[in-house]
This record gives sequence, structure tokens and C-alpha cells, in this order.
Amino acid sequence: MTESLEWLALSRGTLDRVALNRTDDAWLDGAWNDPKTRVLVVRDGRALVTYEPGPALLLIPPDRAPDGERWLLGADDDGTVYFGVSGELPAIEGTEPAGLRRVGALLGDRDSGLLTHAVALEHWHGTNRYCPRCGAETRVSSAGHVRVCPRDGSQHFPRVDPAVIMLVTDEADRVLLARGPQWPADRRSILAGFVEPGESLEQAVAREVKEEVGLAVRDVRYLGSQPWPLPQSLMLGFTAQADGDVPLNPDPAEILDAAWYSRDDLRTAIESGEIVAPGPLSIAAHLIMRWYGGELPKMPDF
Repeated sequence: MTESLEWLALSRGTLDRVALNRTDDAWLDGAWNDPKTRVLVVRDGRALVTYEPGPALLLIPPDRAPDGERWLLGADDDGTVYFGVSGELPAIEGTEPAGLRRVGALLGDRDSGLLTHAVALEHWHGTNRYCPRCGAETRVSSAGHVRVCPRDGSQHFPRVDPAVIMLVTDEADRVLLARGPQWPADRRSILAGFVEPGESLEQAVAREVKEEVGLAVRDVRYLGSQPWPLPQSLMLGFTAQADGDVPLNPDPAEILDAAWYSRDDLRTAIESGEIVAPGPLSIAAHLIMRWYGGELPKMPDF
């Protein structure tokens, strides 16, 4: 049996999302007025973070939260309730604004889950204010997890775009790494792409590899998933096998160059600076590390 990925930076949330309470106005009001409740303020995908004694989100009581749309993020086992609010970040000494790319892999499990959830909701609300059916301005419902059109009554839910990301190996157990046209010269990663309508995940893996580098794959296996609210994806990780003696044929619109790497090849390329190792935030890094057999050389902190 294929072992799943054990640790993914943005898949570590520990809160109960208490979804059944999202439509209970009395419960929501009581939770908001509870002095034990804590609020995460987000603005343009960033929140305040403190680094002493270690990276952690700054959470404030409701009476210090700015005005803004309010979303229920969940509750701890001890009954502490957490909300997110979209608004101006308060100026607090000893903190700095930071987004998921900077701190998502550094935060603890609870805080990583809080920031991932809040950033995803902030983006969705900011880009879905109008009904796609009639154009009327929608209103927030279900504690921030639904928008309702007051004109036609339609409900609209947060959008998530599924994307497959796949580590392709050949019969010599080399890994296929590639570079996109807009990437820095030293960046390499595994292949990825969005799932199309009417397509299974396995079909998406096979299609994307064929389109991007001209290879047919087999033995497609799922290993794990991670939310990627940058802005609204869900990354679904796979492995797949291909024939290494088939010439690579990169699509220039998608792939600038692609090549096979043994473990020694990859270690040498990273240590020489030819390739920069991906950081632990991405599912790509963990798929590569699983194949490599451990942490990559010169791996950045995030």
C-alpha cells in the first residue's frame, strides 16, 4: 500500500468548525460577546504575527476587533470560539503583518489552520459580492460560509478549485522536474494542473502530464491533499509512473524545460545552487522529499 503524506503545512487545523452553529444567531451572539472568544483580523491575505517566543498569530478579544465582515472559524476543545474579521490590521508593538507564504509552515497546528481558513474566506467574499444569476449584491449568511442573493434567493458557497500535483518517476526511479516560463532560472518543481469539468482526478493527472511534457503515465496513486487558498485551490497529491526512454516534449506555453533527476543528480544540483530546494509550505516539497528519502539539502524554512 502506498503511504500517505504525513505532514502538510496547511492541512494541520485542529479546530472543530462547529458548522451546525453557523445558523444559530443566539449562539453566535453569545460566542461573540464571550470575553474568552478570540478574533483573527485579516487584510489582503495577511494577519499580525508575533515571533516571541515563537511564530504565532496575534488573536484579540471581540471588543478590540475592527468593524468588518465576521466569519466563524471554529472552537477549541475547551470551548474557546474563534472568529475571523476582514478589516484594518491594528498597530501593535512586537507584531508584523505576514501571509501564508511567509509563516504558513512556521505556525503551530491551530494557527496554521486558522490563517488558512480565514485567508480563503476573505478572498472568496472579496471576489463574490454579486449574484452570478441576476447581478444583485449578495449578503453574508451562515457565519460567513454562504452568500445569499436577496433578489432571487439563490445561495452561493465558497469556491474551491481542485488541482492535481504529481510526482512522476521512471523505471530507474528518477524524478521528473520542470520549470514554468515565468519562474526564476533556478526554480524546478513537479507537474501540476487544474481538474477540468467531467474529469476524474486520475484522468486529470494523465492529461496534464501528457499535455505538459508529452508522456503517458500509469499506476496513478493518491497520497494526500492540502488547501492552497492562494487564492482558492485544493492541491491533491499523486505519484505516477512513466517511461524514461520516451523523449520529453515540453509544451512551451506551460513548461520552459524539463528533465529527469536521480537522487544524486538532485542533491548535486541543489548543493551547487543550480536548483533551489522548494520550501516546506508546498505539497510539492513533501512529495519530492518522500521520493528522496528525507529532507532536501539547503531546504529553506518556508
